[in-house]
Amino acid sequence: MDFQLSDDQRALRSGMRDLLGAVFDRDRLRAAVERDGALDRSLWRELGAAGFFALRLPEEAGGVGLGLPEAVLLFEEAGRALLPGPLVATHLAAGLVKGAAEGEAVVTAVAADQPVAHLAEADAVLMVGGEAAGLPGEEAFGETLSGEALRAFVAAARPVRSMDPLTPLHRASADAKPAPAASERTRADAERVPAATERAPAHAGRLRFEAVLLTAAEQLGSAARTTEAAVQHAGDREQFGSPIGSFQAVKHLCADMLARTEPARAAVYAAAVTGDPAEIAAAKLLADEAAVRNARDCLQIHGGMGFTWEADVHLHLKRAWLRAASWLTGAGAEELLAAGLGTAGRFPRSSAAYGRPVPEAGGGG
Repeated sequence: MDFQLSDDQRALRSGMRDLLGAVFDRDRLRAAVERDGALDRSLWRELGAAGFFALRLPEEAGGVGLGLPEAVLLFEEAGRALLPGPLVATHLAAGLVKGAAEGEAVVTAVAADQPVAHLAEADAVLMVGGEAAGLPGEEAFGETLSGEALRAFVAAARPVRSMDPLTPLHRASADAKPAPAASERTRADAERVPAATERAPAHAGRLRFEAVLLTAAEQLGSAARTTEAAVQHAGDREQFGSPIGSFQAVKHLCADMLARTEPARAAVYAAAVTGDPAEIAAAKLLADEAAVRNARDCLQIHGGMGFTWEADVHLHLKRAWLRAASWLTGAGAEELLAAGLGTAGRFPRSSAAYGRPVPEAGGGG
């Protein structure tokens, strides 16, 4: 069986890299940092026009009609470019929230007790159910807040300090949990729900695990980019008349970075094909480790220069830390994997990517 990317998938990834190089180069990255991570709505609309958010919607619903493996490739490129904004939530909201697929609406998500990214700029908020550890709950995504309910929710939230200058955060008020009747959904939104649900939920936590996987793909892209940056700097920077890449200690750091990135890539790509919750959890663990440790090693190879604000290495490290705590933490992933080992068949062995549910071998949960 051939698990290499197809020509179409390679073209898709290459096209997204070219697009991001044109619409979000280093100058625009730095401009985003200077405005404290405030979203560029024109960039959001360009992503929508390119099909970034509508990638998995059926063609008859105005989407591209591709699957989770292709979405992973796009989010990997987004991670490489440090593209800011609630990309995962808006992608999952395509077909659920009016304007999300086209990039006209910015959608963020509230997951358990985690801080909410870009809440002040959101046009809608997805209320995510399930347990805080990321285990499948009775309902993955609950209500969608918009209109007056959203404004009340935002007013009750408080801003918190973010380690990532490109990701403003808010802490939702415990008293602001909306009742089902408080949320709003327009007629147009309701009419578009069937198009999104045609992706056939394979288990109760399908959307949440898709969010976990897409976040892992962003981590993978960041890990690959910091590896490339470290190797390039090691070849350019000279000490004692030789490139620092010729020194054994630096070689080992670069080799370790690659040795973390490639297993993470294999795990993320495999999980995109199977859609298995345990494999997605393992992929998130490996991608988080690769993104965080590679960014730290890249900073080490850059030396004093890597600690400066002018270098981009610190931005990858801060974003990697933030993503590692998003959707599914390391502790949550470890508990999920341990539960899968302890109770065979606890999680359905099915494909969220292609919507082919398989009967569970054991009790549901």
